[in-house]
Amino acid sequence: MRSDTVKAGAAQAPHRSLFNALGYTEEERRRPMIGIVSSYNEIVPGHMNLDKITEAVKIGVAMAGGMPVVFPAIAVCDGIAMGHAGMKYSLVTRDLIADSTECMALAHGFDGLVCIPNCDKNVPGLLMAAARVNLPTVFVSGGPMLAGRVKGKKTSLSSLFEAVGSVAAGTMTEEELKEYEEKACPTCGSCSGMYTANSLNCLTEALGMGLPGNGTVPAVHSQRLRLAKHAGMKIMELVEKNIRPRDIMTEKAFRNALTVDMALGCSTNSMLHLPAIAKEADVRLDMGLANEISAVTPNLCHLAPAGPTYMEDLNEAGGVYAVMSELTKKNLLYLDCMTVTGQTLGEALRGCVNRDPQVIRPIEAPYSETGGIAVLRGNLAPGSAVVKRSAVVPEMLVHEGPARVFDCEEAAVEAIRGGGITAGDVVVIRYEGPKGGPGMREMLNPTSSIAGMGLGSSVALITDGRFSGASRGASIGHVSPEAAAGGPIALVEEGDGIRIDIPGNRLDVLVSEEELARRRTAWQPKEMKIKSGYLARYQAMVTEGSSGAVLEIPCSAAGTLEVEISP
Repeated sequence: MRSDTVKAGAAQAPHRSLFNALGYTEEERRRPMIGIVSSYNEIVPGHMNLDKITEAVKIGVAMAGGMPVVFPAIAVCDGIAMGHAGMKYSLVTRDLIADSTECMALAHGFDGLVCIPNCDKNVPGLLMAAARVNLPTVFVSGGPMLAGRVKGKKTSLSSLFEAVGSVAAGTMTEEELKEYEEKACPTCGSCSGMYTANSLNCLTEALGMGLPGNGTVPAVHSQRLRLAKHAGMKIMELVEKNIRPRDIMTEKAFRNALTVDMALGCSTNSMLHLPAIAKEADVRLDMGLANEISAVTPNLCHLAPAGPTYMEDLNEAGGVYAVMSELTKKNLLYLDCMTVTGQTLGEALRGCVNRDPQVIRPIEAPYSETGGIAVLRGNLAPGSAVVKRSAVVPEMLVHEGPARVFDCEEAAVEAIRGGGITAGDVVVIRYEGPKGGPGMREMLNPTSSIAGMGLGSSVALITDGRFSGASRGASIGHVSPEAAAGGPIALVEEGDGIRIDIPGNRLDVLVSEEELARRRTAWQPKEMKIKSGYLARYQAMVTEGSSGAVLEIPCSAAGTLEVEISP
């Protein structure tokens, strides 16, 4: 056992003394030591139940003959951080989570890991760590929130953000807003639509790193506790068989994840996180692959905010495995991929059926013949840009209009809520990218304000920042290169024509190359306001959104030191 390096032999007597101080018995120390990475905290609704999930995992590990040891991972609540400087600290935690988990896992000699994430950045952060340390690992999330109900209809957090815009437009009273406030988020769990947290928890199943139900069993269902116990038991099998994350997260597995992403209509944030996870698994995931897979993958689900169904409905319909079962009918998945079930994907899918064709469309009758996400390129985004195509109304799939330019989110929100944006406009929010923000803030406030003001079918929004999975409409993010790097989005001027062609995968500013060259010569970089702390370090090391906004050591600081971290 790898943990023998800290538990066995005469030289480890001091180590065993410290285990004694922790209350572990000799009988426990003879067992494989399993690190349980718990993201429990009391500030994220999706994490407030993780103490119970953690205890269930511990029971499962112990039942199967392991020694469970809990250590923490941080998590930011994107909803609470939304719309102010706090959102600068959301995406950046993904790398902190990966780094700190690597430190804990390798410093203490664990034989395997059970990762318990639930919300936006700690799911990909822990997947990155799992690929990096390559110890046998299984994931079990905290599960999604149940949908709220207002006036007999299901609702969710995105409806509440849009309601704020409706109040500003005078189409909703503050009393009605209060009702949404009281009822939109009725339980613990990750917010109830196909937002980023649920997208990544579902894609964890598609990657093969989570047991069936990981992404969809509601947080408040006791089935979630049983799933956690099974995850605790399953890690012991993975340790015994030495099945590791890089055996599971192969190039084929990432293609499967992208395929399921397109079928589900996941958050555009998946286009940041999947490349970052793949990089840690030593798999190159080019953004162009998304369009290649989207072209042949039907969109089968319209969960909120794209439609009226929620995670609880997807769970009742059979969950992610039912979606994958539909996809196999057109041979769209690699079924020979290994999963944490101990079986190949094909073996694990046997017997899985679609139990509700109103929630998961049969593959013969999809919402669209192409996938839920599109990657755009053009003279405004020579690197790439991303849009959740399945959440765009048909009349906005192709749009041309004048640019309304803002250098930060707050200025755009003020203009939208103040009535300064009119039908046909293209709102451009820049200097909100990975470096320019820094931290690539989510633009849920402006997109929700546009929808709440009744402009969702006539106004587009383009940014080098990103969007919450709760955003809908013609919301195009991750524009690369970003403005802070001198990308073309920095050169757009008020009133410039912008053409969006989502079916054609194009995003262009209707200005001549000569004029863009003139503007580029005159452009001056903005002074970075962040001078110290983690954001300053992040700003210095982060790459473009098109490459996953991963951290890279600046060339001037790179050395030749190599460390073998796999056991």
